[in-house]
Amino acid sequence: MEAAGVEWVLVPMQRLVSWGAAGAMVFGGVVPYIPQYRDIRRTQNAEGFSTYVCLVLLVANILRILFWFGRRFESPLLWQSIIMIMTMLLMLKLCTEVRVSNELNVKRRSFAAADSKDEEIKAPPKRSYLDFDLNYFWHWSKFTDYVQCVLTFTGVTGYITYLWLDSSLFVEALGFLAVFTEAMLGVPQLYRNYHNRSTEGMSVKMVLMWTSGDTFKTVYFILNQAPFQFSICGLLQVFVDMAILLQVYLYSSYPQKAATHPAHPASTKAL
Repeated sequence: MEAAGVEWVLVPMQRLVSWGAAGAMVFGGVVPYIPQYRDIRRTQNAEGFSTYVCLVLLVANILRILFWFGRRFESPLLWQSIIMIMTMLLMLKLCTEVRVSNELNVKRRSFAAADSKDEEIKAPPKRSYLDFDLNYFWHWSKFTDYVQCVLTFTGVTGYITYLWLDSSLFVEALGFLAVFTEAMLGVPQLYRNYHNRSTEGMSVKMVLMWTSGDTFKTVYFILNQAPFQFSICGLLQVFVDMAILLQVYLYSSYPQKAATHPAHPASTKAL
């Protein structure tokens, strides 16, 4: 009788903890971007945020969703990717609007080639993605161009996945590519700190949030027996985060002469 009473209490608690962990997995990844989004709206300045963060996370999460069709993993991980894609699109929309509104010398840049019947035919010639000018890739003037690019990438990769869905080798490689892309998110910041011999201008609080989130995520992968790609790349992500925190300690305790370099926007994790 007493054992039944204990079980009656433990089972709901276990379910509550399980739901809490699943909710943290779904929404935890977007939490660091909430203060960043609010700060950009408040200051109307998006220079401190690199939209290449959005590019990396969009690619990674689109590939993860495609991987789900080949190998069904935990539903919270699928919903996490969907929520993250929506968050990155919102960030792109805000950053694009703020950047364009602050540009004095407006040059229209678009993903697709300009139409001769465009309403803005009197405006300066548009830059086209089809020109293969990498200087303007992912630096377009309208949010719809980013949406077109994301839809094009999704359509192409989705079609390839559909053709090769029966190949276990392709499916496993797709899963690894998805999580590996996300795991490499901090590498540009790691290199930037090393190149500058400084972490000045980098948000330490943001890196701490990334480290705690990546650690929780990796433990979740291991305990829930997620595909091995998730666990391996989760550990890699934590390692990169810890390396960045080590740079914070080293460069603050032992200041070094900063390398000469031209000014440029903050890198991926310099949020």
